[in-house]
Amino acid sequence: MVANVEVTATTVQRGDVIQLGGCACRVRDLFQLPQGAKQLIFESGELLTMHSRTRLVAVRTMRGR
Repeated sequence: MVANVEVTATTVQRGDVIQLGGCACRVRDLFQLPQGAKQLIFESGELLTMHSRTRLVAVRTMRGR
């Protein structure tokens, strides 16, 4: 099951797919930065830094229980 979720630097996860500039980008890895920010690395190799107050919509695969 997939769901659209709002993500912040606190809640973003590996595997989330974020739509940026018309392209779907899957988060491959992420690193904590100072002041609550995170740097995301996408499968394409591109980087995105999320500020602590940044909010984006992502598609997340939900695991069944």
